[in-house]
Amino acid sequence: MLRSLKIENFRCFQNFELQQLGQLNLLVGTNNSGKTSILEAIQILYSQANLEPLRKLMTIRGEYFWREENPSLKHIELDVRHLFYGHKIDEGSSFSISGKKDNNLKYINVFVGNTEKLNADNLSPELRELNELFLDIKCSEEERKIDPLPLSLQKGFPGSYIRYTHYLEHPLAATQFVRSFSLTHDEMIDLFNDIVLTPEEALIIEALQTIEPSIERIAVVNQTKIYNGSHTGFVVRLANSDQRIPIGSMGDGIWRILGLTLAIVSARNGVLLVDEIDTGLHFSAMNDMWKLIWKTAKKLNVQVFATTHNSDCWTSLAAIANTEHPSEEGITIHRIEKGKTNSVVFTERQIVIAAERGIEVR
Repeated sequence: MLRSLKIENFRCFQNFELQQLGQLNLLVGTNNSGKTSILEAIQILYSQANLEPLRKLMTIRGEYFWREENPSLKHIELDVRHLFYGHKIDEGSSFSISGKKDNNLKYINVFVGNTEKLNADNLSPELRELNELFLDIKCSEEERKIDPLPLSLQKGFPGSYIRYTHYLEHPLAATQFVRSFSLTHDEMIDLFNDIVLTPEEALIIEALQTIEPSIERIAVVNQTKIYNGSHTGFVVRLANSDQRIPIGSMGDGIWRILGLTLAIVSARNGVLLVDEIDTGLHFSAMNDMWKLIWKTAKKLNVQVFATTHNSDCWTSLAAIANTEHPSEEGITIHRIEKGKTNSVVFTERQIVIAAERGIEVR
């Protein structure tokens, strides 16, 4: 379990720390305060030498550009400047993410160096002459060494380069990131297939029943054509009915709960990261959502980090915190404030008191 997190010169944070992390941590704060960046920092820390999650998160944010070498060939280059504080890099720029995990220090450091000071034999032939700058990435798992990544003249590097490297070792622990627009149907089907005919399959039915108690079964169905963003690929059977109901016809809440449950089950002994966890959920469903998340997190040893702007979301969490004995490894809320170097931490007892007295923690 991650006990603390320190971020230096990463995205909007010049210097920032999270302390007193529990098993379930809710991040609150104004827009553009850095809540999503904290989730990304945790994912990067856990990924260590596996750069594929970094490629995905930058692509999702639109932090790339097309590099045309000739009219018939195009490459996507990741615009790595946006990973650094102030959105700019020069020789000597760096960012680091570190944290205490089970009393051991884990870290990943990214440094911008000059290729003139680097042995050219360490560079791949395809990238040797791109530019004078390169990224040097060091992580706490020393056996997972990453060769220098030369930058282009536009200070980017090909996204395809990550896919062809041999750095896709196992992360520190299983990590699942659910963004505000939820998982795609392909991601959800893959996760569901991993748990079919296992004890965890029952957890999926139990989770869906928090929104629709009459659901008895769920199954994957083949689709000849899938439209981007569609909620398809799954059908359910309701009590006292022989019909197969497409899950997309039951609303966004069902789809969101299905994605959350598949993600947390797949993150056994690892980390679940959820951006805007209340997306698609009516306030009346949030108590049940938190019960589900908390129960499953404890059962499967998953540490949860989530963000929200919703007052109903955190006050619903207070109801769960009220039933738990206050502990160092329980439930916390962290308020992220622009320009501050630490979060404002609310422990279980403080969360309950704030909800009872109508004190706003966001």
